[in-house]
Amino acid sequence: MLITLPVFGQYKFTVEQDLKCTEVKNQQRTGTCWSFSTISFMEAELVRLGKGNYDLSEMYMVRNIYADKARNYVLRQGKANFSQGSLNHDVMRALEMVGAVPESVYSGLQEGDLYHDHSEMEAALKGFLDGVLESKQPSEKWAGAFEAIIDHYMGAVPETFTHQGKSYTPAAYGKALPVNPDDYVTLTSFTHHPFYKTFILEIPDNYSNGSYFNVPIDELEAITAYALTNGYTVAWDGDVSEKGFSAGDGLAILPEDPADKKKFKSPVDELTVTQENRQSAFENFSTTDDHLMHLTGVAKDQNGKAYYITKNSWGEISPYEGFLYMSAPYFRMKTVGVMVHKDAIPDDIAEKLNL
Repeated sequence: MLITLPVFGQYKFTVEQDLKCTEVKNQQRTGTCWSFSTISFMEAELVRLGKGNYDLSEMYMVRNIYADKARNYVLRQGKANFSQGSLNHDVMRALEMVGAVPESVYSGLQEGDLYHDHSEMEAALKGFLDGVLESKQPSEKWAGAFEAIIDHYMGAVPETFTHQGKSYTPAAYGKALPVNPDDYVTLTSFTHHPFYKTFILEIPDNYSNGSYFNVPIDELEAITAYALTNGYTVAWDGDVSEKGFSAGDGLAILPEDPADKKKFKSPVDELTVTQENRQSAFENFSTTDDHLMHLTGVAKDQNGKAYYITKNSWGEISPYEGFLYMSAPYFRMKTVGVMVHKDAIPDDIAEKLNL
């Protein structure tokens, strides 16, 4: 679907690149933005590849990552993260491990459920795992019992299904999708590790120890701009806890004065972001990994300042029906990581990364 964003208030945007993506969805009362962001990204990739519109199941990936997290939690004897959160690369891992299914095959809702809410389920699953660990010598039965609990909350996954006249297993359906996880890379920008190398990013939701390519922030911004202007969307991970973030107003900005009450009414001066103050914000926890979204285009305001058109997963809120405009300073300061197709990286940077 081609989104044309209207203008509200005193922010006047000129859309320079508006890439096709699927409909906005709603993660509702769950911490599963990572799956919604990445599935939206995958669906946009399928559109880019000329395969048409797909509606893939976010909750199928979520269910399988819960199981993978449980195994990790038990093997690490409870000294690991078990929560609702994960990251973009975990969806790609799930695609390799267990395939994929359409939304029509697996919604993650049981009969009578009106919306997704994983609060009680998460507490029940973690309580069960902690009880297993208290036994000191876990038996082989715990994994089946864990599956029974999650089946009760989210529903069992069918071993086979029929879609558009063809019979599939989830693994076969995943392999039939022309999305190769090996073609996608995650990148970040922090100075406590060397640039142009990979490292395991130290954030709580990186339970699977995923590696990120590390590049200077100017190059991370250049990669994102190059991708979007050349037809590739970008999966984004970052911080939305700032006073300059308002999904309701459809804006993510980094004002010099966060207390400015007019900041969402018309463009304001924003902070200058350097590699140094970005690093400080990460190390003092001003910037944390708390939300993932999907960048689908580029725009400028009436003053010529650049913004990224961003697809959220909180339903069709905001004047822009679930989309928002993220300013370049906000991106530079609050981005924790991005995922892109490796062909969306400029050749000079790709050469530095040996891609």
